[in-house]
Amino acid sequence: CFVKWLVSLFLSSSNIKKRQYDVVGFLEANRIEFEEVDITMSEEQRLWMYKNIPNEKLPAKGNPLPPQIFNGNQYCGDYESFFESKENNTVFLFLGLKPRPASQVNIVFVTAAKGFP
Repeated sequence: CFVKWLVSLFLSSSNIKKRQYDVVGFLEANRIEFEEVDITMSEEQRLWMYKNIPNEKLPAKGNPLPPQIFNGNQYCGDYESFFESKENNTVFLFLGLKPRPASQVNIVFVTAAKGFP
């Protein structure tokens, strides 16, 4: 199982940073391993993200903003979906994982640099 986590460490938006820290905090608290990848540092990763978000989940205007979460090539959702699953105590289901005390899942944490649209 490979969960890909796309975020931005360099955006100036404090709201996006807060959302990213919220997800990272959950992953760390639940001992779910993840890897951070900055989409502004990798055009290939940014294009992969755009290509793999289902059309019905794309914003009406502009590009999808990080954080975005995938399990392999399967799209899990954005921060709003994550937050809702957290409120409903269904995050492991949201991530496509079986609930367990310590998940051994590789999560890729993808980030975007300052000034990214």
